[in-house]
Amino acid sequence: MLKIFNTLGRELQVFKPIEEGKVRFYQCGPTVYWTQHIGNMRAVVMGDLIRRSLMYMGYEVKYVRNYTDFGHLTSDGDEGEDKMEKGAKREGVSPKQIADKYISEFEIDVNNLNVLTPTVTARATDYLQPMIEMVKVLLNKGIAYSTPKAIYFDVTKFPEYTALSGQKLEMNKLGEGHGDVSDDNKKNPADFALWFFKTGVHKNALQYWESPFESTEVEHGFGFPGWHIECSAMAKANLGDTLDIHMGGVEHIPVHHTNEIAQSESANDTDYVHYWVHNEHLDVDGTKMSKSLGNVWNLSTLTEKGYNPLALRYFFLQSQYRSKQNFTFEGLDASVKAYERLQNFVNNWAKGSEQTPSPDFKIDESLKAKFVEALEDDFNIPLALSVVWEVTKADLPSATKLATVLDFDRVLGLNLDKPINNPETLEIPLEVQILIDERAIARLNKDFKKSDELRDRLKAEFGLVVKDTAEGQILSPLL
Repeated sequence: MLKIFNTLGRELQVFKPIEEGKVRFYQCGPTVYWTQHIGNMRAVVMGDLIRRSLMYMGYEVKYVRNYTDFGHLTSDGDEGEDKMEKGAKREGVSPKQIADKYISEFEIDVNNLNVLTPTVTARATDYLQPMIEMVKVLLNKGIAYSTPKAIYFDVTKFPEYTALSGQKLEMNKLGEGHGDVSDDNKKNPADFALWFFKTGVHKNALQYWESPFESTEVEHGFGFPGWHIECSAMAKANLGDTLDIHMGGVEHIPVHHTNEIAQSESANDTDYVHYWVHNEHLDVDGTKMSKSLGNVWNLSTLTEKGYNPLALRYFFLQSQYRSKQNFTFEGLDASVKAYERLQNFVNNWAKGSEQTPSPDFKIDESLKAKFVEALEDDFNIPLALSVVWEVTKADLPSATKLATVLDFDRVLGLNLDKPINNPETLEIPLEVQILIDERAIARLNKDFKKSDELRDRLKAEFGLVVKDTAEGQILSPLL
């Protein structure tokens, strides 16, 4: 019996899907204005583990993850500069080019982490009309209202507004976490924007569209949607009015997800989400990741240091999604060793087995029951991982151990069915060896600019990652 900790109610609840045997699952995806760091990657892996767990239990999962490529301002409320436009100005290109670039980077990273491709990948700019339609419904119902600057949701028209966050609305400071306090025409400080008109601080917006909405300061309703209406519209378009599971970071509870509930339930006249699932953050060396502290790590940086992305995935498996996790290189190095040890077990079992793995391979049912019990306990992946190590110590035939662990890997996603890539056995073409030799000479001459250029060529042209060690350059394939 699967139990999920539901943020709405703050308790473990037995999972009952809307439709027998099927799950409608939405996860908030990235705002694609920058390279996503490993904390963002952890959130995606946690969503992937939940999806894989549901599939392992026999559910048919329709999983939707979005890309926010406009309308997300630099605060989680309605203030600041649009993140996409900020990225475009930083790199001197258009917002679409920024989105295309960082979506491509993101997809390379999640593929290297063996994250399953979503059933639907929703890009916000493809759902403009559904967003406009939802705003129109809210206006027609008198739940939203227009000012010269924006269209706002009137939070007093939704009595359960703070049910998810547990906040007392009257205790909030003026506009705290909620919006453009400079708009004197807002009815309530907590009212949030559904549509921004191209005026005031947004008059020079790079991304804007015509709309049926009226403003005394803008012709043809030119403007752009608020961030919160994006997810509501994309979820409705792909999964219907009511979702089984909606996942996102804990930082989304007080504003983004609170606003999603209010606008979706007001527009659709039904429950929006049955189970709210929130993942905790990843710290680095015991502190929050911050550019000013220089502790923001990206997956590409780790692979350039020679780390296998699946070793990072193994690292993530050791913490439950609702728990904070602390990243250290000592912890990652330990995960590398544990992952390689597990790979060696699997390889040795395969050699020691007279059979070839197949759907008929015998799985130890008692260990599988323990594995499933861990998954049913709010997707307790660390406990499930401990069952994997229990298999390694069990008095069982190699063939049974192999079949059992490979079955479990359908959830873990560690690609244990694939042979170990040993960098020492790589066949190195002549042109690669020439570049390696040139790079060694450049490093001896302390020409680090040329050394970096050659490293980048090896990665871009040959898919090889170079790690500099005391013993020299070590090559490994880019997964």
